[in-house]
Amino acid sequence: MTRRPFRRAPQGPVDLPAALLAVVGGFQAALAAGAPWGEAAYGGAHRGVLPAKYRASSALSTLVYAALVQVTLGRGPGPTARRRILTAASGLMMVGTAMNLASRSRIERLVWTPVAGTLAVTLLRAARAPRTGVTSGPGNPGRP
Repeated sequence: MTRRPFRRAPQGPVDLPAALLAVVGGFQAALAAGAPWGEAAYGGAHRGVLPAKYRASSALSTLVYAALVQVTLGRGPGPTARRRILTAASGLMMVGTAMNLASRSRIERLVWTPVAGTLAVTLLRAARAPRTGVTSGPGNPGRP
């Protein structure tokens, strides 16, 4: 008897931005923990491990990205606040796309520019998508 692996139902337009936010958050967490990837962040001005103030900034960024993953997946604020947060995050990712494109760091230009650009578009789509992650039940009749 062969078993099929469990697969959850796709969440539509929230899967990609949530996954990308998790990747960027993981990258920031690694920087905060001392990973020698300074060339791939903050304009590439620091080779190897980042200085303490940049590591602290990366630690804070990790928390922000983790919160954005939760909001993207529909866990947290109501629909209006969620839409506003994701729209604002999309706008910030547009700015990040331009900054990465203008960076002196080749890694930022080649890797983080498309990631930020994809996040800008997909976060905007997620902001306009119906809230996910909420199941219908006794406390939530009729909610998807």
